[in-house]
Amino acid sequence: MTTSFARRLVIKQALLAVAATSALTAFSASAADKVLRVSAIPDEAPTELQRKFKPLGEYLSKETGMKVVFTPVSDYAAVVESLATGKLDMAWLGGFTFVQAKIRTNGTANPIVQRAEDAVFTSRFITADPNIKSLQDLKGKTFAFGAPSSTSGSLMPRYFLQQAGLQPEKDFKNVAFSGAHDATVAFVAAGKADAGVLNTSVWDKLVESKKVDPAKVRVFASTPEYFDYNWTVRGDLDPAITKKLTEAFLKLDPANPEHKAIMDLQRASKFIPTKPENYTGIEEAAKSAGLLK
Repeated sequence: MTTSFARRLVIKQALLAVAATSALTAFSASAADKVLRVSAIPDEAPTELQRKFKPLGEYLSKETGMKVVFTPVSDYAAVVESLATGKLDMAWLGGFTFVQAKIRTNGTANPIVQRAEDAVFTSRFITADPNIKSLQDLKGKTFAFGAPSSTSGSLMPRYFLQQAGLQPEKDFKNVAFSGAHDATVAFVAAGKADAGVLNTSVWDKLVESKKVDPAKVRVFASTPEYFDYNWTVRGDLDPAITKKLTEAFLKLDPANPEHKAIMDLQRASKFIPTKPENYTGIEEAAKSAGLLK
């Protein structure tokens, strides 16, 4: 074998290896593009989040042609970080969590849709104490918020409490964080807190499913309306995929029995487009509460 022939053989083998590696990389990328990685803020028990998402995930898979994988996370911050680092493609966020994601991703996190109900969202203040009839009656009482980063279970209720002249850490006997809306109800029902606050949607669902007795734990006040939950995609997600996802949500029609089953689990009358500007008020509330600089 001549030296020149050997050299040509080595070069040819090297080129073949590069081509094979490139093909494998392209295949892997193509395979990865066909998986949509989804999660949600853990504002309810992980099993409940999985149950609610399963039919929606199957629908989105059918509409996009992608395998949809839902992965529960341990806390709110994990959703934001996973979206920012590309470990998630789409996430169900609260208004404040979206603001945090927007800041963490330098403005690239993209909210695509929200339920019609999320444009007029409210929180409910609850108690089992017959002596608590107004926000002012909370002075000197123990109180439970949801998770610290929850829009409807912490940020906006705190903001409206402050608007009513109440400083929770100063005016309440003790402030606790239950971690989730359903856990807040359990706290109040068990007497671990004199009162608490959670979002209206979860409260209504717990009442309807008879998981709370409104004769024992009752609503004594509600917040004004604000924007809340949305479905957000990472900023560098393929625009074609973002378009398919948006269209899939907007196509959901309660007149279609299959769609209605999905929407009932999401507690949605319909999905509507949303935009970052809808959450400016929440960002301002977070700054006012000292949660953002």
